[in-house]
Amino acid sequence: MSTSTFTVTGMTCGHCVRSVTEEVSEIPGVLEVQVELDTGRLTVTSSAPLEESAVRGAVEEAGYQLVA
Repeated sequence: MSTSTFTVTGMTCGHCVRSVTEEVSEIPGVLEVQVELDTGRLTVTSSAPLEESAVRGAVEEAGYQLVA
């Protein structure tokens, strides 16, 4: 099991959190997604380490930015 933490910018409400959570949850191997609106912190637990590009793509699909 692997846990990765990222920072997402542009989220302003609960709908934003749900959008990011739904998109990131669709990445193969993702087991759990936690998004904190106030800090922009995205914590992803997966069965194996994730490629940052996969997470970035999912976050961008939701309409937000992943901070490098």
